[in-house]
Amino acid sequence: MASKASWSTGLCDCFDDCGSCCLTFWCPCIAFGRIAEIVDRGANSCTKSGATYVLLGMLTGLQIQWLFSCGYRSRLREQYQLPEKPCDDCLVHCFCGHLALCQEYRELTNRGFDMPAGWHKNVEMQTRGVTTAPAVTGGMSR
Repeated sequence: MASKASWSTGLCDCFDDCGSCCLTFWCPCIAFGRIAEIVDRGANSCTKSGATYVLLGMLTGLQIQWLFSCGYRSRLREQYQLPEKPCDDCLVHCFCGHLALCQEYRELTNRGFDMPAGWHKNVEMQTRGVTTAPAVTGGMSR
């Protein structure tokens, strides 16, 4: 079994990045939407994921967004081979939802993602300046 990497920051290290800490506290739907867009590799937009996060709370009258967001924590961990700690992903989101979102946001930022830019813009920025080798037809000849 391959060894797992470590989270770049701890669950309670929110003040390592006060910007994402404030965003997660005041607008968790935006923080979640940005995380989901990156984890989904652009399949779902920040807006769609964030709106779903808000609607789950509004339609049920309960704060059950953690059921939705814990799945994204699991997928993020799988993508980067991160350990499931300090406990089960759903328990982390149920009892420490804002801390979990903040940690996930920092993790993706520390891995080089410009979170406000979204998936497609990040891919564009990463591939800018990368050129492909010219196609060679006919093989080598003397």
